[in-house]
Amino acid sequence: MGPDLYYLMKVALKEAQSALDQGEVPVGAVLAQANGTILASAHNMPLSLKDPTAHAEILAIRKAARRVGNYRLPETTLVVTIEPCPMCMGAALHARVSHLVYGASDPKAGAAGSLFDLSSDRRLNHAMKVTSGVMEAESRSLIQEFFRAKRKGCP
Repeated sequence: MGPDLYYLMKVALKEAQSALDQGEVPVGAVLAQANGTILASAHNMPLSLKDPTAHAEILAIRKAARRVGNYRLPETTLVVTIEPCPMCMGAALHARVSHLVYGASDPKAGAAGSLFDLSSDRRLNHAMKVTSGVMEAESRSLIQEFFRAKRKGCP
């Protein structure tokens, strides 16, 4: 039996809320082993770290790799509130993540099926299973709240 995807998404949503509370784009990520043990969790931090690569997925992958002592993370599941961008999908593919789970699609930058589909591109040397739409409404709500506030000029 695999990890509880809803439990992991709830953890990712808590991370996304932390990002929102800090004025970052509210994206959260969790990386778990096949048995459901969480290796790492993170949220977007590009503004606070002044680092364009400080996306939730990248930070979670880095933490997990340090924890296991290897940059390869086979038989792991990456759970993200929003569909990963090309940079984050590239990192997940290089890390050999087995399964990607995300909440809401990103038609403007998604690289797991919306705009691009790097998860199953046969030209690459790794493919991963993708499950979309897990707690989609909750994930979409956070991101919409953030951008609504930005449009109104709120901090």
